[in-house]
Amino acid sequence: MARRRTVTTAIAAALVFGLAACGGDDSDGGNGGGGGGGEAAAGKVGVILPDTASSARWESADRPLLEAAFEEAGVEYDIQNAQGDAQRMSTIAEQMITEGVTVLAITNLDSASGAAIQRQAEQQGVQTIDYDRLTLGGESDYYVSFDNVEVGRLQGEGLAQCLGDEPANIAFLNGSPDDNNATLFSQGAHEVLDEMDQYTQVAEQAVPEWDNQQAATIFEQMYTQAGGDIQGVLAANDGLANAVVSILARNNVAGQVPVTGQDATVEGLQNILAGEQCMTVYKPIADEAQALADLAVALVNGEEPEVDGSVEDPEGGREVPSVLLEPVSIFRDNVKQVIDDGYQSAADVCTGEYAAACTELGIS
Repeated sequence: MARRRTVTTAIAAALVFGLAACGGDDSDGGNGGGGGGGEAAAGKVGVILPDTASSARWESADRPLLEAAFEEAGVEYDIQNAQGDAQRMSTIAEQMITEGVTVLAITNLDSASGAAIQRQAEQQGVQTIDYDRLTLGGESDYYVSFDNVEVGRLQGEGLAQCLGDEPANIAFLNGSPDDNNATLFSQGAHEVLDEMDQYTQVAEQAVPEWDNQQAATIFEQMYTQAGGDIQGVLAANDGLANAVVSILARNNVAGQVPVTGQDATVEGLQNILAGEQCMTVYKPIADEAQALADLAVALVNGEEPEVDGSVEDPEGGREVPSVLLEPVSIFRDNVKQVIDDGYQSAADVCTGEYAAACTELGIS
């Protein structure tokens, strides 16, 4: 798959630091875009984010970054959150289409409901974009995401780096089975770890809806069934990783068993600083949000968007024009990169017991 070169750190940081000018909204409300970037376009963009439970990123990063980008472009927009409810997402989509959006971007909760939304949009002449997750069997005109197989590869490589060359039993705690990204993460991780003879896979299970409480229960069962003989855990994101850490702590082995993650959340970074999580995969959301905004604005303006490749939709039997971005591995020694990029703040990460580690790493 082709990849798009990410924007520079300076641009990403500038976008984050400029968010204060956008004001705050509740997590469900829409927003009428203003005209900071010149003459307003004729169309309107709708964006439906998936939830607030699977990851903090959707409201803390994606929403304000998208708001800032659309404001800068002078494009009217409406950003809402489905709060994990597929029917609610469908209702929001219907309302947006009725209210005149000409471009609709969604992060689906599952491919079936996402495809239904896209079919409805297509019937009304609304162009659609898959944001972050590809809707299998859908009708999206474009796809914007990170290289999700590469995310999994980085997780696999990260776990191997933290485990070293000694024999080890490893467990996989995958994301939701109805999220195509979770499938791709697992694919990438297996590509790396299955080739390493020193590791024995002793357990693997997907976590429905990326639910962190279910993840803790699932991993506790894994750990019990393995008699505690697990030396490494491939956890698909930071929320699942924290669930694993909680069970390891209960068994007095937190920090002794490397655990991977994803999303570079405050919690994930703090777990890394504390030595209880091996690594996370940082996906510079400013780049992804800007890529979506650029694509949507081009469509609103009747222009041909710039893409750099395509991704196969095996269920739909089609190639979806795509913008794919580069993920980054974050270990303890480069946590500072996430702070320097403005994705997380030192004030949020370096609290209490984590302050000394931040000072040691030059994070301020």
